[in-house]
Amino acid sequence: MATYIIRRLALLVPVLLGVSLVVFTLVRLIPGDATLLAIGVDQRITPEQRELVRKSYGLDQPQPVQYLRWMGHVLRGDLGTSLRTRRSLTEELRLRLPVTLELTLLAALLGTVPAMAAGVVAAVKRNSSLDYAATVATLVGVSVPNFLLATLLVLVFSFWLRWLPPIGYTAFTDDPLQNLRTMILPAVSLALPLAAILMRNTRSAVLEVLGQEHVRVARAKGLRRGTVLARHVLPNAALPIITVAGIQVASLLGGTVIVETIFGLPGVGRYVYEAIANRDYPVVQGVTLVIATLFVGVSLLVDVLYALLDPRLRTS
Repeated sequence: MATYIIRRLALLVPVLLGVSLVVFTLVRLIPGDATLLAIGVDQRITPEQRELVRKSYGLDQPQPVQYLRWMGHVLRGDLGTSLRTRRSLTEELRLRLPVTLELTLLAALLGTVPAMAAGVVAAVKRNSSLDYAATVATLVGVSVPNFLLATLLVLVFSFWLRWLPPIGYTAFTDDPLQNLRTMILPAVSLALPLAAILMRNTRSAVLEVLGQEHVRVARAKGLRRGTVLARHVLPNAALPIITVAGIQVASLLGGTVIVETIFGLPGVGRYVYEAIANRDYPVVQGVTLVIATLFVGVSLLVDVLYALLDPRLRTS
């Protein structure tokens, strides 16, 4: 098992290097001059003074040199400094990343457990009213984007029913109950599309296993339905379900950009949205690299779960 994990970790190194190179290149392709943001609103300076600003930020160097310098700082834990606020990106992430991680974990919890349970029930009771209801819910969940869903949730639960606050954030350490009140609507906005996709894939995976020979043999032996599901169906259907769940949970990190902006959460998603709007290049490339690293980390966790569920993968 340890050898398997080490091999997977070794494969992550070229992936992260490739991601960093792509992020660095794409950020440099954004139109505009980063020095204008660094200079500020008073841009009445000579070309010589502007060139001095470019030199102070290292923007006068060739792009390969800029990339190597940036990676050198990243490996030392320095993600750069915002051109707009002059604050360290590492310090900003230390304050904002817990908010995004809390939102992502809460949305993952709300979107995975009920969805998998509903998918199993829909597969077992195929062509029943419960199956048809799950299918309709899946189509609605996949079709409605999270920004529209977030707007509808605010309209219903904040303005019509007045049950939950529309915007704002309270830290969990300050007031746990108020923290849950401010996080529940954003989490549901992210969780419902995830639940729809996962429920559909769980139903398909379970139905495929239910039609296999060993399941029919188990039923012929007189085993109870719950025993057949627990011992023969769910373990064999788990791999495709984990695959979809891992990808969808990791993609929640990208979905927080719009949701955090709508609900006014001080997370990483809102931070990078403001950076894109202000062309704050160091923030965009630093945050994108962090989110990509988290995505790769989730992929590694999925690989480890594969090996735990199927020992054959450990020697492959």
